[in-house]
Amino acid sequence: MNDTETKKTHADLLEEIKKGGHEKYHQKNKEQGKLFARDRLKLLLDEGEYIEDGIFANCAAGDLPADGVVTGVGKINGKTVCFMANDSTVKAGSWGKRTVEKIIRIQETAEKLACPIIYLVDSAGARITDQVEMFPGRRGAGRIFYNQVKLSGKVPQVCLLFGPSAAGGAYIPAFCDVVIMVEGNASMYLGSPRMAEMVIGEKVDLETMGGAKMHCTVSGCGDVLAKTEEEAIEYARKYLSYFPGNFREKPPAAAPKLPANFEKTIEEIIPKNQNVPFNMYDLIDRIIDEGSFCEVKKLFAAELITGFARIDGQAVGIVANQPRVKGGVLFHDSADKAAKFISLCDAFNIPLIFLADVPGFMIGTQVERQGIIRHGAKMIFAMSEATVPKLTVIVRKAYGAGLYAMAGPAFEPDCVIALTTAQIAVMGPEAAVNAVYANKIAQLPKEEQQAFIEQKRQEYREEIDIYKLASELIVDDVIEPNQLREVLTARLHAYSSKYMVFSERKHGVSPV
Repeated sequence: MNDTETKKTHADLLEEIKKGGHEKYHQKNKEQGKLFARDRLKLLLDEGEYIEDGIFANCAAGDLPADGVVTGVGKINGKTVCFMANDSTVKAGSWGKRTVEKIIRIQETAEKLACPIIYLVDSAGARITDQVEMFPGRRGAGRIFYNQVKLSGKVPQVCLLFGPSAAGGAYIPAFCDVVIMVEGNASMYLGSPRMAEMVIGEKVDLETMGGAKMHCTVSGCGDVLAKTEEEAIEYARKYLSYFPGNFREKPPAAAPKLPANFEKTIEEIIPKNQNVPFNMYDLIDRIIDEGSFCEVKKLFAAELITGFARIDGQAVGIVANQPRVKGGVLFHDSADKAAKFISLCDAFNIPLIFLADVPGFMIGTQVERQGIIRHGAKMIFAMSEATVPKLTVIVRKAYGAGLYAMAGPAFEPDCVIALTTAQIAVMGPEAAVNAVYANKIAQLPKEEQQAFIEQKRQEYREEIDIYKLASELIVDDVIEPNQLREVLTARLHAYSSKYMVFSERKHGVSPV
């Protein structure tokens, strides 16, 4: 064989591998609205060639091009990233021995390069025929999850879930920082509906048990629900723009922008009555750079808002109560949501802004049985451990343990700023008067009760007056609501050099 024939054979082999699996599987993907793995990478990565490793994996098998996974190094927003992308046209994206080895190696590359890694998941799970080679050993599938834990907090890990992530493979999204799921196609589950029926007698469809919508609204395993693959990929690119390449770097700044223009000011959107709800998104939009909000877990535990944004070009993480949903009361799910987000921001040096309007944690038999004390402790634990700049804003009420969870004064925030509308107390005036004077009220003639209640409520309001708390140095500043963006901008710049070690130890023991 001469050189020309060798080159032609090499080129033909490469072309064949890059086509992926049989045409009928490509057609099936099209019918489901799914893109080919290599086309997904073209959308995700900056223009230009990416470096691919292991393209000839299992090429001798003939029907396993690249062994069903594309791995390599490319760029997103001009920054180096590693990636792995399951090819669902090859044995439904299932894992064989070399598939697993390729994933492990690209994780090791991400650690060496100290760069983010993106998992483009669309896999039926393990190939049973390869189980001895790919499942139990030291470089078996378990090593993938071990590596994810090792990389956690070192480099950003992003999961784009385009199809199934079955059985043990479901732990790839579980160990990622963010999971973006495509509605209608993405799913994750430990046992399929067929297995559930066989083993426990439960009849259930895939969407109900492990579909994208369920995981993004009920279980919390999904963070973002995208309507299309293109939307999912666009979100991933935006998400990464707030992050440094690794934990040693600071998040990248962007050109500052003013907030969008609105008819009403912050002062005008906050009701004077503490018990009248308002939309916290309206306040967020008035303090952040226009168009910069990148929300995480929007559909899960909506009584708490978490997301990334920019203020004067600086990346920040926002944790905000949402009075419009359940009154902004904290539940076990919202506590979990906050804990994960706070930990993520702290790991990658993203300052945190807490916007508090919280009546406290939910009470009652049901939430106690759901472990609200443990889950609430988890939120407080994560917030306490965070050493990035923490700026606390008391928008309206901050009652009971809700004050603690939202980075109250005792938890070393860099500042506690109260708006003129703020109240800080163990409980609100209504509950306090009922708790303290219930017997006295019951003894009064009915015609005198209301006047007595109003008098005691007013006395209580005077006791918790925000200027009185400021005079005791409980809060660092009281500002007009319309000054908030200006004050946050100045303080973010002032705290940008902050460095502290929370505690000298091996690690804390999380309450959950």
